[in-house]
Amino acid sequence: MPRPMSLTIALLCAALIGGLAQPAAAQDYPTRSITLVVPFPAGGGNDALARIVAEKMSRSLGQQVVVENRGGAGGTIATRAVAKSAPDGYTLVLSYTGTFAINPTLYPNAGYDPRKDFAPIGPIASLPSILVVHPSVPVRSTTELISYARANPGKVNYGFVPGTVGHISTEMFARTAGITLTNVPYKGNGNAIADLLGGHVQMMFLSVLPVTGNVRGGALRGLAVTSAARSRLVPDVPTISEAGLPGFSADIYYGLAAPAGTPRAIVERLNRDLRAAVAADDANQKLVSQGAVPLSSTPEEYVADIDADEKKWSALVKSLNLKFE
Repeated sequence: MPRPMSLTIALLCAALIGGLAQPAAAQDYPTRSITLVVPFPAGGGNDALARIVAEKMSRSLGQQVVVENRGGAGGTIATRAVAKSAPDGYTLVLSYTGTFAINPTLYPNAGYDPRKDFAPIGPIASLPSILVVHPSVPVRSTTELISYARANPGKVNYGFVPGTVGHISTEMFARTAGITLTNVPYKGNGNAIADLLGGHVQMMFLSVLPVTGNVRGGALRGLAVTSAARSRLVPDVPTISEAGLPGFSADIYYGLAAPAGTPRAIVERLNRDLRAAVAADDANQKLVSQGAVPLSSTPEEYVADIDADEKKWSALVKSLNLKFE
């Protein structure tokens, strides 16, 4: 049935206004505060990196970037929620190796695809892990640890939180080195580290910052870091490549992402402000003090980095036959 002319004109005007609204909104962006969702509880290394860049970006954007912590299911719950948020640039997520490279394969019901459901903005930093052992283990290098494990198959145990980067890194290390380890699962790294310090478990791969003091004080022995270069926090600890496993890498990458469909102009604006935040002297020094290696790239380059990271870790998860509900 033909519509009355007045209604037809009104609908055409509405469509035209709707088509123009997105560029206009992007041009005026931001006009209110922005929520940066960190898919983990407050107080961890993820939270610290997010707050460093949020503070700097709040100043350059002229609107507050509010960090909101939402833990659960290894970061999957909050990441999925952001994927389903309005693509208007006002809800962002801290993207990292666990949520973007591991969880989509580890959790069959993750509910999001890092390639299809997000508009990557840019990286913040990479954070190396460190291979540590309790001093009771009679080894002082990665090579000695491998030899000891080969001579004592299954007698070297490691603590881990199932599905984490530390868990998969240890299994990758064991496979690469050709050794058999016994795993001891924990619900959280806090309890695992406590048992490691008490000698109840013998080795772990951990983010470098939380155990730097223990390594420097001798409570734990640092054997190697997973980055390409040595960490400034523990410069005397060699890289895994230097320690005898060339090519081994298990760094954790952090960045920012928005829901898919976010206007290109907004993504580019956020990328510029993020890169400026990371490059700022005070923020850069804070990142380094956390043991991080600051990173900067375009959205396109970050897309490629996420893709490469996902291919690497998803292949490892599949090879280990790991799946969580």
